[in-house]
Amino acid sequence: MQKSSAHGQIVKTAPERLLDGAGISVDRMPMLNVIFERMAAQCTDLMRQLSSSPALFMVESIVTERIGDVLDDYENNVVIGVIYVQAWDQRLLIGLQHDLVFALAEVLFGGDGGEAPAVEKRQLSNIELRLAKKAFDLFAQALQVSFAAVCETAFKLDRIETRLDFVAIAPRTAFGVRARLNLRILGRESELFVLIPQISLNSIRQDLVRDLSTEMSVRDPRWTKQIQSEIGQTEISIRGVIEEWHFSLEDIASMQIGHVLTLQATAKTRVKLECNTEPLFWCDLGQADGFYTLRVEESVNREQELIDDILPR
Repeated sequence: MQKSSAHGQIVKTAPERLLDGAGISVDRMPMLNVIFERMAAQCTDLMRQLSSSPALFMVESIVTERIGDVLDDYENNVVIGVIYVQAWDQRLLIGLQHDLVFALAEVLFGGDGGEAPAVEKRQLSNIELRLAKKAFDLFAQALQVSFAAVCETAFKLDRIETRLDFVAIAPRTAFGVRARLNLRILGRESELFVLIPQISLNSIRQDLVRDLSTEMSVRDPRWTKQIQSEIGQTEISIRGVIEEWHFSLEDIASMQIGHVLTLQATAKTRVKLECNTEPLFWCDLGQADGFYTLRVEESVNREQELIDDILPR
């Protein structure tokens, strides 16, 4: 148990000092395997927001290593996302190899893997960095969901670094847990890694000792079928959006009763059908029996919308 000294400094017990000095074996924290397997599954699911091509993440290894040794492995070949974890008041790293960013950019702009992969060594372009930022946001979200089993906290992207000299979140001689995830997309393979300083895990170390595999109960197929049936009957709300406006706070404050907002939309303007702010379909507006109607024309192209968000206007 940690204690505070008279000067407000944290004093570690002898066992804690020994563990921090030698590095904790991942085998002593079986929940880490569960967490990163969940992260791989989450990343595979979230990657659909970036790619229409199948993408598969798999955990390659989870080991304890010195932070300096990990960073030396990726010199000049990685872009780093520094993630702030609120409950721990600590930062961890997510690293994307340049090959992974190149593959995402190729998929996003219509590539099918027919082109030879980029082999030249170069810095990422501004568009590729913006794409990397979007990927870091998704992977931080996956980490947050995966760690929820042991710690409910927010994982937020703090900044992006392209030079490893500026990612000192802990002494290079300190130990950290590195999880390597392999991505397969367009018939190619690349890697991302998560590096968590050992000190960041101290507050949840006891929770990481649990092994959920021994707590899992046998799935009841009848209960599973019942749950699926009930979920299928859940009522949801959808809305049709004719046009969206963006206002400043000053514009909103100056509005008064009687003000008229002129829409640019016409009778031929397509309507976006949304559910819980998630765009689903583009529709044509019509009328029938005194009611407005929406005829579904096509699915919303999420890749194109993402390109519109990434590319500078």
